[in-house]
Amino acid sequence: MITTWKLLGWNLLAVCLITTTSIPATAEDTDKTKPKTNVVADPASVGGEAGSVVQVANLIYAGTKTSECFSDHFLRRAEKDSAISTSRRLHSVKLSSSEVFNFPLIIMTGEGEFTLLQEERDNLRQFIERGGFLLASSGCSSQEWDRSFRKEMSMVFKDREMKTIGQDHLIFHTAYEITKLQAKHGEPKPLMGIHFGNRLGVLYSQDGLNDTSNTQGCCCCGGNEITNAEEINVNILVYSLLQ
Repeated sequence: MITTWKLLGWNLLAVCLITTTSIPATAEDTDKTKPKTNVVADPASVGGEAGSVVQVANLIYAGTKTSECFSDHFLRRAEKDSAISTSRRLHSVKLSSSEVFNFPLIIMTGEGEFTLLQEERDNLRQFIERGGFLLASSGCSSQEWDRSFRKEMSMVFKDREMKTIGQDHLIFHTAYEITKLQAKHGEPKPLMGIHFGNRLGVLYSQDGLNDTSNTQGCCCCGGNEITNAEEINVNILVYSLLQ
């Protein structure tokens, strides 16, 4: 299934190139809050057939741990401001199951300590090495979750280091031009990532990309959060399809 999503991604890239080169720039296009690409009304032009829909997974990991406060609003925003047709909601999927390979992008977030099962580590490594993309976010800037995640990444990818992602990375320049991270409190911590050659396979935010402003009954109480998370998450979705 990952191969199918990559094909969809290349079609999306072609659509983006066509729309950005054939439509003259306006004053509105230079506004950094506006999307780079123009809306393509027909989803068939992306997936090659009507009904091509991108789905994103919200992981169940460490046996039963998952996030209830990661907003899926970015999926609606992606449909509105890009050529991507989405399912508009996150799908709960066990990291230990083969079902994860049906998704181009999986999300892992939460609070508190955790330890992955060995079959979860094996699945995650295979998923990323086959071309999948992991978006990870420490809910409410949980220090315990941060420590656990970093430890697990060092175990899953023993030969790869998690490094700071520079602002010149493509992840900041797909659907939206993002010139800086914005946070609720002070200067946000930079996004981190693990590369596989030239491809980014893991992106991690210690301050949180949960976008709790678009969720009900959730808040980033006592922690920090990236406030332009919705645009960043749309960019991540587009990037995961183009790789």
